[in-house]
Formats: sequence, structure tokens, C-alpha cells
Amino acid sequence: MLRLNRLYPNIVTIWGLIMLWSLMAVSSGVAAEGGNRYFQTLQKKLIADGFDLHTIENLYRRPQVQFDARGISAFFTYRESRLNYGQFTSLRSIRKAKKYVKNHENDLLHAEKLYGVDRYVITAIILVETKLGTYLGDRSILNTLSTMASLSDPAVREMFWERIPKSRRITREKFEAKAKAKSQWAYRELKAFLRHVADEKIDPCSVIGSFAGAMGIAQFMPSNVLTFARDGNGDGRIDLFDHADAIASIANYLKHFGWRPGIERKKAYGILLHYNYSKYYVNTLLTIAEQLNPN
Repeated sequence: MLRLNRLYPNIVTIWGLIMLWSLMAVSSGVAAEGGNRYFQTLQKKLIADGFDLHTIENLYRRPQVQFDARGISAFFTYRESRLNYGQFTSLRSIRKAKKYVKNHENDLLHAEKLYGVDRYVITAIILVETKLGTYLGDRSILNTLSTMASLSDPAVREMFWERIPKSRRITREKFEAKAKAKSQWAYRELKAFLRHVADEKIDPCSVIGSFAGAMGIAQFMPSNVLTFARDGNGDGRIDLFDHADAIASIANYLKHFGWRPGIERKKAYGILLHYNYSKYYVNTLLTIAEQLNPN
């Protein structure tokens, strides 16, 4: 899971240059072009992997489906260390988190009892991920993952490459390697996303999230939704935009990686790294949890 939906650092890589191009090109329509133009190869791959032909073709004909160059450029220029984690340990943020604990007490206690995961740690994750569910991202998950996955197509990669100023290019070899690696990852996540929305009867064009494709209050990547997400409110559906479901899903995720009641800080630290492999992130979570815990 990636936590990539808050700040955009200085442009320092080739993908930063792509972002610069895309920002300048928005007004001419280059940065958000119709999906059918660039997603032909992607559609064929999805159909070959078992997705229904008519469903895929109809989906990628929809006007909401766009090639989102700006979104994926932001993803590639992200720098974890630039995030201001101090904002989450301020008195104002802690007060809001305490109020969240009170308002969602039943769901948090139920998850703590069922999964053995500290309610304050769950709250800390929700605070840092989405400011207690108040900021869920503004990018189309379908567009983000489709655009990234389409980079496996040589013609699409060439389109990116030709628009990068020659004076600012990295080597073609490095460009190809990075684009191919990211496209493979995104394709796996796209397939998981399409399965999830089909299972839950959700319009795939309606789901928004981070510019990396993370979704919901818990900011799960789609592959983790399929594996770890749980129905916390007992309505027979999994909806990570629902607080009860998000709370249960976070608890289930941490339990899977070894969280136990009374866990030592050192072990807790290692488990939380699975959620986001960042020391800044984990130290912030533990600090928040300690401030929330009245004991």
C-alpha cells in the first residue's frame, strides 16, 4: 500500500519532467485524452486475462475514462521524506483524533476485540492516511491505474518519450526500465480493482483516491482490498469509504502481519512498516497512539 496523496515535491526526475510537460499541456487536451486512444493494448490484455470483452470495451468507451498523464507524473515524483508529518501530532490534530475515537467507539472496540489491534493505532493510521476520512484523494482510480498500466505498450511509452525535452532526458534505457516496472505493478492493481468493483457492484468510474491508486478511508491498494478488506458493519458489503469497514480492514491487515494485544513497541514498529515502509510514517503513528491512549 502506498500513501501518496498529500504533497508533491520538487521536480527532480524524468517523471518530474513529464509532470512539467503535462501541466503545460492541460489546456490543449494532451494530459487527459480519451481512453480508447491509448488503452487499446491494455483492453486486449484484460480480455485475454478473462475479463468480459463487452464489459471492458464498454468501460473504456465511457467519456470519464481518460489518459491521466498529470496524475501518474505526480506519482513518479513523490518523495516520502518531504511530507510534513508534524501536522498530525499537533494539539489540533490530536483533539480531532480523540473526538474520532469517541464517535467511532463501538466500531473501534469491536475491531480491537475481534482482531486484537489497538484502537488508538487504528485511529492514528486513519488520521495520517486521510485526516480521519475527510481527505480521500481526488484522482480516478481507474484512470490512474489504466494510464500507468498502458506504459507496457511501446507506442504509449514512445509518446511519453517524445514529449520530454531532449536536453532533460535520462537515458532511454533507464526510462524503459522504470516505465515497464511501473506498468507491470499497475496492471496487477488494475485487475484487482476491476474485480473488487465487480464483486461489490460499484461503478468503476466513480471511485476516487490517491494519485498512486490507493482508495478509501484506509487507503488500501486494490490488491490489498481483495486480500485484507473486511465487512465491519455487517451489511454484507465491503466499502472502504465506510468507517466501520475501514476500521475492521486496517485491524485485519495488522493482525495478518503479526499484531497481538500487548505487543512490544519494537515489534509494533516492524509491523507498521508493512502499511507504509517509512520510518517517518511509523514514528508518527506510534507518537499519535501514545498521545491518544489515556493510560
